[in-house]
Amino acid sequence: MKVMLAQCTPRVGEMKQNVAMMMNIMAQASAQHADILVFPELTVTGYPPEDLLLRPAFLDAVDEAVATLVAASSDVLVVFGAPRRTDAGLHNSAWLCHQGASLLVYDKHCLPNYGVFDERRYFERGDGLGCLDWQGKRIGIGVCEDVWQDAWVAQQEACDLWLFLNASPFYLGKQEKREQRSLQVAAQCHAPVVYVNAVGGQDEVVFDGGSHVAGTDGRLAYRAPLFQACCAVVDVDSAMSVDALPDAMEQLHDALVMGLRDYVHRNGCQQVVLGLSGGIDSAVTAAIAVEALGAEHVLGVLLPSEYSSDHSIADALALAKNLRIEHEMLPIAAGVDVVEGMLSEMFARWGKQEADVTEENIQARMRGLLLMAISNKTGRMLLTTGNKSEMAVGYATLYGDMSGGFSVLKDVYKTEVFALAAYINRTSEIIPQNTIDKPPSAELRPDQKDSDSLPDYDALDAMLKASIEMRLSVDEIAAQGFERAEVARVVRMVKQNEYKRRQAPPAVKVTACAFGRDRRYPMTHGYEEG
Repeated sequence: MKVMLAQCTPRVGEMKQNVAMMMNIMAQASAQHADILVFPELTVTGYPPEDLLLRPAFLDAVDEAVATLVAASSDVLVVFGAPRRTDAGLHNSAWLCHQGASLLVYDKHCLPNYGVFDERRYFERGDGLGCLDWQGKRIGIGVCEDVWQDAWVAQQEACDLWLFLNASPFYLGKQEKREQRSLQVAAQCHAPVVYVNAVGGQDEVVFDGGSHVAGTDGRLAYRAPLFQACCAVVDVDSAMSVDALPDAMEQLHDALVMGLRDYVHRNGCQQVVLGLSGGIDSAVTAAIAVEALGAEHVLGVLLPSEYSSDHSIADALALAKNLRIEHEMLPIAAGVDVVEGMLSEMFARWGKQEADVTEENIQARMRGLLLMAISNKTGRMLLTTGNKSEMAVGYATLYGDMSGGFSVLKDVYKTEVFALAAYINRTSEIIPQNTIDKPPSAELRPDQKDSDSLPDYDALDAMLKASIEMRLSVDEIAAQGFERAEVARVVRMVKQNEYKRRQAPPAVKVTACAFGRDRRYPMTHGYEEG
């Protein structure tokens, strides 16, 4: 049985483009003499279509697209995903069609409602079994979450081959879990499992592909490349050589590149601008932007203040040279002086003359003002450069360094930013070594260091992961060897800064618990830990 795995890049809401792509792949499958062609989940609409599904005109366009695809099917059994309206409501469905006819429609049974998923808002659960006799074999069908539920798997009829349509988002370690589950189901069902996943960025979510075939012998028969569209015909009864997965930093890097590229391009933009501080966050963001968009489409702007060190300016200039990007220098001291002068008399009347975080934030906001002006004037999307550790504890300025249209590192902890820098420099020095070696600093006051306000990032990130991703209590985190009062302070900062994160730009999701869709806490609540 020869199956083509169509690891493709559907775009949300662009049914005509998606149908054209699918028709082209259908022709390829026929030319390569495939028996079955399998597309990802909801290929017709792209995933996730969200509240577009509540618009009748949108569903009318879906019906038209499905009819076109069914009518175009020929000698290959085509399996694709699309929404389906019935008297019972809307379903997340898989069509099996051949020679211009629909042979079977399976409605997804297990509807996820966690993390980035919200399918129970839109879909009704299917009750029927998805089985089809085809060329002397019994073919079973499931859609994404179905494969993860033991109860659903146990209820299925015996089949000779299982096909699973997926739109499974990336996070670090996810591919290993997918493959382990497919092998488990193949062993349980005594039949090979074909797992087809989408690829591409959609808002915050990145679909990384990794489509594969799991054999009943406990080994993968095939794995498609990660972060690449591809269509491969696989004989499910013949094992192929499968390379080891790329390491974590390569996967993280590729996810950020794909997420940024697709967000920028799919929103009709080609060019970006970002501030270059000489620090590691802006350096890694710039390097990712060049990988995603090309050096000719990236503008770096140096915005030194009276507190900017000579080495930070030198590091930023060296980075721009290494990346071969256009760069400008725009000192902010004069603008800051004007703003402080406008406020000084009023602050004096209130007895608030002493400099504090207010003046630091004026510097950050002056930079945000200038970068947004450049963005407006040139049509470049402004990239925010803050990381997850900073966003977690509020070490960022609203309307300052949080300004922008997209954030590359918002779901990347500071310690992982350093690891990314090492990966980017794996063959040659792109990010200056001094940028990596020097203590992180916002440089908003003399001799400032991040460690003046925050625990060392190794400790901070460990505490944040334990609280955010593992949901451990203050006492449980302290039991790992941290000072309890420090843990309580960090957890309190995370709570107090939810309002900032609600106003932050969207970002590439790369962890299992990203701020936003994955982690939904009220901005105002009275629950305290510690």
